[in-house]
This record gives sequence, structure tokens and C-alpha cells, in this order.
Amino acid sequence: MSEHLTHLRHATPTSWLPKPLPLSAMRLDPALITDAQARLQRFAPWLARHFPDTDAGIIESPLQRAANVQEFLDVRFGHSLEGQLWLKRDDSLAVSGSIKARGGIHEVLMAAERLADSLAPDLPNSPAEQDAERFADLLDSAEFQLAAARRPIVVGSTGNLGLSIGTVGPALGFPTQVHVSVDAKAWKKELLRAKGAQVIEHSGLFSEAIAQARTAAKEIPGAYFVDDEYSFGLLAGYAVAALRLEKQLHESGVEVSHENPLHVYLPCGVGGGPGGVTFGLKHVFGDNVHCHFVEPTTSPCMFLGVLSGKGHAVSCQDYGLSGHTLADGLAVQRPSQLIVDYVAPHVSGFHTVEDTVMLAGVDWLHAREEVDVEVSATAGLSIPWREDLIGAQGTHLVWLTGGSLVPAHEREELLRQAQRF
Repeated sequence: MSEHLTHLRHATPTSWLPKPLPLSAMRLDPALITDAQARLQRFAPWLARHFPDTDAGIIESPLQRAANVQEFLDVRFGHSLEGQLWLKRDDSLAVSGSIKARGGIHEVLMAAERLADSLAPDLPNSPAEQDAERFADLLDSAEFQLAAARRPIVVGSTGNLGLSIGTVGPALGFPTQVHVSVDAKAWKKELLRAKGAQVIEHSGLFSEAIAQARTAAKEIPGAYFVDDEYSFGLLAGYAVAALRLEKQLHESGVEVSHENPLHVYLPCGVGGGPGGVTFGLKHVFGDNVHCHFVEPTTSPCMFLGVLSGKGHAVSCQDYGLSGHTLADGLAVQRPSQLIVDYVAPHVSGFHTVEDTVMLAGVDWLHAREEVDVEVSATAGLSIPWREDLIGAQGTHLVWLTGGSLVPAHEREELLRQAQRF
């Protein structure tokens, strides 16, 4: 353990493979997932009306085989991966173009559902198509919009969570305030404003921005704070992905079993996204899935929080780390205590990766799979070839987290940088 802490202190790429607790020790209620799935289905007609790029109101991403980049990385890293490499394309999720569309939108819908049910308590809460359409009509009504206008939503973000909440919140009539850290990209802030959100910029890193957002929410009458550091609503929204992935894998001819386990590599910032996905995957696949959290070498807050045993009390700065990274969505200094407590004990691996490797991954995916992503999305791409994982048989799934909304000129510049490595 001291060796891993030394590597983390010196921003040296490292891997730690603790023995995860079995599914039987999971302390999260699976009803969180089924309730979230039902809620997303209830809102599908409204989402379809306002966001036609969804699949009839369902926000889901494709699964893609990555044979070309697998062959390339086999050569680059000097040994062949055992099993197939796949990509989960959350970079292309509808509405806000990242994994945050899952959890962020779900939490906004939770707030909208509570308000709608208070206005129309007799409206059946069922998946019946007629009821769902009536529910969508209520959400679009002047009565709902007037009530929503008195209930601001506040969130702190490095960018992508803010985009998901700042897109759906205003569409439902909620005044939406997004506090962003210094790492937030200019184009994300501009897009948020275009969607109708109020953007409040902070000169500090993520932990400061979320603290400022929490304080602001307390001072605004009727405000609802989306807590990226401790939210079961976000967690449940992310977890729904696992129910859909099970079907996608089956349709692709991939069966998950003890003999053919599923290895999943998840970029990690504060931990909510990968934590929620891990919760869902464990619920679906049990001990036949092995989840790995991957962070930048300069901002490994979850790794530090779990390894040190300090959880949210630890900060990257405590270990002399800057917290700055090209992977803006992963520029987080303190981990979610919710994920540390409930999900981290079930994680099979914690890894750090250098910015240059993530940046190179942008080019690897573009050139060999015609996939364009943000830097943070590639965090897990090289991990299956780590020495610690040599011989790990089964299916390897890299979870891509954002990229489809990146403006063309930004994408071209990013590729120019990536091609240097």
C-alpha cells in the first residue's frame, strides 16, 4: 500500500487490484435501479417531445466492437489482450452528449416528478402510454411551468454534469444555476448559457465550485441542490445503464459468466458516474463483472480516498498534487463519500494514467474506430494492457464518457494535439 501511495504522490502511473467484496455484501438497495428505470420510462413521452434525438424518449448509447484499436494496442504495448475489446458509447448519449446525461437528467426528473405529483395527485403513476402522455401534458402546462419557476435548481460542475442539468432543467421551467470550476471548457459554458442556464464561474477547482454551489442553494428560497458528491438520485440514474447493457451484450453475442467475465474500465472524477454504473453492473452480473476506476495521475482523489481510508476527508493537495488535468471532467480533488462507502469495496481495480496517454487515446480512437471523444473519455483505454492485468480473460469494455457535443474547431485542435503522441 505504501508503494502505491508513493506512486500517487509522485504522479506516477500505477495500478492497485484489491480483492473486491462479493455482491452479497452490497449495501445498496436494487430498488433504486428499478425505480429509476420506471421513472425514465414515465418521462419518455415528454423527453421525446423536447429532445427528438432520443430514441422515442429513451436516452441510451450503442455498444461498439473495437477490433481495430485492439489490434493497434496489442502491437503498441507488446502483448495481445485476452478476449475482445468493446466500447460503451456514452460519448454519444442524446441530450447532453456524455455519461452525465444518465444521472443528471434523472435527478432533474425526480424533482419534476415530485412537483408534478403534488399538482395532480390523482394522475396515475403507471407506465401506461395514455398516462405517460397525460403526464407529459402536465409538465408542459402553464400550471407546472409557473410552479417550476419558483423552484431553482443549483449544481456545481466541471462541465458535463452542468450540461445535462442545464439543458433539461430550463426545458422543464426550472431556473437553473450552474457553478463551474476553472477547468470547465469555454464552449461548455457558452452552450449552457444558450440552453437558458445561469453560469457562475469560479477561479478555483471543482471542490471549491461545488462548495460555493451548496452555499448558494441554501441562500435561495425553494432551491434544489444537486449534490455531485453525495446523491442517490444521480447514482440510480447511472445504474440504469447496466440493465440495458445486459441486453446489448446478449444481442452482440457476448455472454457474461464465471468462465467469460466482463472487465469494465470507467473514467473517475468525483466517482458518481463510475460508482453508479458499477452498482448497476454488480446488480446485473454479480461477481462475474470486474469494474476498474481510472483517474489522472495529477488528480487521483478516489484512489487516494480509498487507499488512505480517509474518503472525502482527503484532498489531492494533501499529497502535493495539483488537481489540474487535460481531462477536465476528472479534475476533482475530493471523492464522493457515498461511492467510497457503498461502491468502492466492490471495485476490482484503481488505476492512474498520464494526460499524454489519455490525449493519445483521442487519436487512437479517431484514426482506428472513427470515434471522437473528449480526453477524459479515453482514461480506461490503455488499462487492459497493464502488466497487472496480463492474462485477464473475458470481455473488456471501455466506457467512453463524453465527446459528441465538442465543437468542430475544438475537436480539430484536440486531434492536432493528440497526434503528437
